[in-house]
Amino acid sequence: MSAAGNWISPQLAGHFLAEGTNAFRIASGHGFWIERFGDTALISLRPGPDATTLAASIAQTGWNPRRVFVRHLVRNPGETDTPVLLSGDAQSSPLETVGESGLLYELDFSASYSPGLFPDQRLNRLFLKERRPRRVLNTFAYTCAFSVAAASIGAETVSVDVSKSSLQRGRRNFELNRIPAEGHRFIPEDVPTFLRRLIKRGETFDAIILDPPTFGRSGAGKTFRFERDFPALLECAHQLSAPGGAILLSTNFTAWDEAALIECARGILPSKTKFHQIPAPPDFFGNAPSATVWALL
Repeated sequence: MSAAGNWISPQLAGHFLAEGTNAFRIASGHGFWIERFGDTALISLRPGPDATTLAASIAQTGWNPRRVFVRHLVRNPGETDTPVLLSGDAQSSPLETVGESGLLYELDFSASYSPGLFPDQRLNRLFLKERRPRRVLNTFAYTCAFSVAAASIGAETVSVDVSKSSLQRGRRNFELNRIPAEGHRFIPEDVPTFLRRLIKRGETFDAIILDPPTFGRSGAGKTFRFERDFPALLECAHQLSAPGGAILLSTNFTAWDEAALIECARGILPSKTKFHQIPAPPDFFGNAPSATVWALL
């Protein structure tokens, strides 16, 4: 008996694999979701669902993972969400290289929050590539997946994140895809502070990624709260946008959906700005966890 929820079909999984993608969601239900990352399954769950039952149900997709990790979703700061090995070789490396749309990314299952790639943003990365920007600013860049996607089609990129270790993982993703470091900057700084510096320099970008955390801290003790600080962040992005540029507005803040992002943007961006919403990827069964919308200036 399989666990209740939505499960990916073998046909859709086969489609992903044929296009060079082996990082995708395979199931979601009340209190849980399961993702495939290469040969590894990651079960993310809240109190209630049984991880062992979920792991046993993975076989119905026609795939038998080499190992299975379980991550308990946290509700309060300070709680640990580092994945724990449920099955597989405990001596194997926590690192794994996965593919998305033909590009490679190195994941780390010993890291908390995320192993290093958010599959729900897959179609936004494809949209970015289709626009063929010349210069891309990736804020709160984490492991630089959007930067890799942009650099793969020849764009110059600037990746900004307060975490030096995350940016180092981003550099590794560039190396995996044999993308030379020339023309790409990795900036370990507080994002709002660095954006103001870019404005003073007069720099502009054809595409800007704004996917901030709901809450975050910088090394200088500053805090970022999405509902408080996002409008000022968007104003900075507006000043840094080249004519005809695009800004990705994205958030996991549950109180804001796409309509709230658009409403905020209408008060900041030019009146002729168009908003383009991309449907959730098919493996998210119509409901991606991030609210996202592109603002096309």
